[in-house]
Amino acid sequence: MGHREDLLEGAKRCLLEKGFARTTARDIVRESGTNLASIGYHYGSKDALLVQAYVALVEEWGDRFHPGADGPSMTPARSLDRFREVWTSVTDSLPESRAVWLLSFEIVLLGDRMPEVRRLLAEAQEASRSGLIPLFTDVPEPDLDKAVVDTEGRFYLTLLQGLMLQWIFDPGTATDAAQLTDGLRRVLEGARGTEAGAREAE
Repeated sequence: MGHREDLLEGAKRCLLEKGFARTTARDIVRESGTNLASIGYHYGSKDALLVQAYVALVEEWGDRFHPGADGPSMTPARSLDRFREVWTSVTDSLPESRAVWLLSFEIVLLGDRMPEVRRLLAEAQEASRSGLIPLFTDVPEPDLDKAVVDTEGRFYLTLLQGLMLQWIFDPGTATDAAQLTDGLRRVLEGARGTEAGAREAE
């Protein structure tokens, strides 16, 4: 690996061990075996490097849930069964991914004090939204329409962030995949009933 890759791997290890606010440029240099000048040359700033490292950690976690990661899913895309399957995989991963999600919430809380970090992460959220959709639909990410990313992608990302907050706060009372799926089913049935009633009234 070159210095760029070494820095990224070192920054990832620092984030998991010390978090965002407590990681210094010297920590990264020591962990990566590089030098301070390399951070500015390859990433522009320590914070920009840490944001890239954080995004890489989230992507590595998310890659495990893409259809085909452990063999193709036999559950139909866009079905409630697929919806439950994906969220079950997400919650089952929490013991080993807890550090990544704690890091996520630390960064959110730092947003007001670190506007540059907030800007960089806001740009990364577009990729997060589009990356979630194939889990549920089997539509490859490059084929997604922007309107789908701005609606379905936002829906899935909002569910993910809310679910993670619950599981980090108290796993014993957090919503599980079956409850989330049943909630969606009830919402869909209610919406269909309301629409059918409106058509009959016409």
